[in-house]
Amino acid sequence: MAEAHLIAGLGNPGAKYDHTRHNIGFRVLEELALTWGGTWSEEKKFKARMSRAAVKGKTLHLCQPQTFMNLSGEAVGAVSDYYKITPTRVLVIVDDTEQPFGQIRLRAGGGTGGHNGLSSVEQHLATADYPRLRIGIGRPSAGRDMSAHVLGRFAVDEAGHLERVLQRVRQQVECWLQQDIAKAMNEFNGKIDLPDEITKKETT
Repeated sequence: MAEAHLIAGLGNPGAKYDHTRHNIGFRVLEELALTWGGTWSEEKKFKARMSRAAVKGKTLHLCQPQTFMNLSGEAVGAVSDYYKITPTRVLVIVDDTEQPFGQIRLRAGGGTGGHNGLSSVEQHLATADYPRLRIGIGRPSAGRDMSAHVLGRFAVDEAGHLERVLQRVRQQVECWLQQDIAKAMNEFNGKIDLPDEITKKETT
């Protein structure tokens, strides 16, 4: 039997949240399913949209929880329990306001960093020892509310480079699947090259 992995991209369901910064996890999974030939279906028993693919001899379950961000662990836990997927083969992809736009960081485990989606996943997996991939969305500009920032859409200059970010994330995920997490971290953690105007904006 092919080795099973679960890749969960976190976000909020509903058209009003499409393409927002907080939903970058959903966006990544759309990219992965498109690349790997997966199709999506609503699966109420998991409270999630699910897609499946086979890559390099591994069975992949792609999961977009439909519970809203703060309860994401309900879906992640249900899928991992049903398919008996151990936490080390569960990858959770989320947004990260502590990293600038264009920076990605994969870790084998660790704290939640105050991210409610990761807190929920940790609760339902009963461990913090699961891989998580954080994608930088930057912090709000001076005077702007954090909630408005994360629930807002990417600025025009950021959106123009988002495909490069998504491509690098896909490459890192594939490296994790085909090699190991240490190789994927060493090869891909960090910031992609961006135009000066975006880099400067992140530091102001």
